[in-house]
Amino acid sequence: MPKFGYKLMTEEHGPKALVENAIRAENAGFDFVSISDHFHPWLESQGHAPFAWSVLGAIAHATDRIGIATGLTCPILRYHPVIVAQAAATVAIMSDNRFTLAVGAGERLNEHVTGVRWPSVPERHDMLGEAIDILRLLWEGGVHSWKGKHFLIDHAQLYDLPTKPIPVIVGVSGPASVALAAEKGDGIMTTAPESDLVKGYEARAGNREACYAEAVIAYASSAERGLEIARDRFRFSAFDWSVNSEIPSVQGFEAASQYVRPEDLAAKVSAGPDVQTHIQLISQYVDAGFDHIVLTCPGDDQAGFIEFFERELKPSLPRFEPSE
Repeated sequence: MPKFGYKLMTEEHGPKALVENAIRAENAGFDFVSISDHFHPWLESQGHAPFAWSVLGAIAHATDRIGIATGLTCPILRYHPVIVAQAAATVAIMSDNRFTLAVGAGERLNEHVTGVRWPSVPERHDMLGEAIDILRLLWEGGVHSWKGKHFLIDHAQLYDLPTKPIPVIVGVSGPASVALAAEKGDGIMTTAPESDLVKGYEARAGNREACYAEAVIAYASSAERGLEIARDRFRFSAFDWSVNSEIPSVQGFEAASQYVRPEDLAAKVSAGPDVQTHIQLISQYVDAGFDHIVLTCPGDDQAGFIEFFERELKPSLPRFEPSE
């Protein structure tokens, strides 16, 4: 059966609210939470961008059962891989091995802030592959030095390590990233119900591992209101990652998305209070083969959405079985 996660949108909520929402998600029966790891929001209307790793530590301490994942962390530019290795190991310990590290090649919006050069997609993928190797090396314990194509390590050792391996999930959007995930990762994460990504990963990896995808549910009093909220907070989702990974600023996203209308999002977002409307969207992901589905609800009423999930949406989910 698929597992269902709750998206902790750092772009839309402050640090204390994110911890409160994670506690609510655990109490409501979500299987896991997935937190975005950004320096900036996508849009001014979102209005937040706390440091995800501080929030992760608080969530690990404040919850007992629920799985915890990033979605996604870029370990190649704004962060050096050794820092991500240390941070992930610490959260894994604090959460008693409930932590999964999902990584990706990043967006210029967040990674340019330190003044580093923004590499091409092939170079970013190459850097990400090397970063994953470094993560796994440091998690083995002991002192390590490294002189690679992109990164240097000088006698680094992690003194606090979890008792179980940390799964590494790789963000994918096409064949090149799927190949990287199959070679280096323990699963994939994406934002669209594309069965080709799952099939491509399974064919290359040789077996089925965790396949994550994010589904946007604009829960609201009406479908019209839900699409209005989606337009206000999530209209960047009208673009694909060839656009979203390259725009360098919040102001750029504001300009690029200004002509997106609520109805333009209707094909990608389920909106309103009707359970079956949301079930239809979720079914697309299940039928595509994804076994970890992250429910992302834009807007301020997170308590209302989580209550809706527990009371109305969750009871419908066990009926799901992936299509052959």
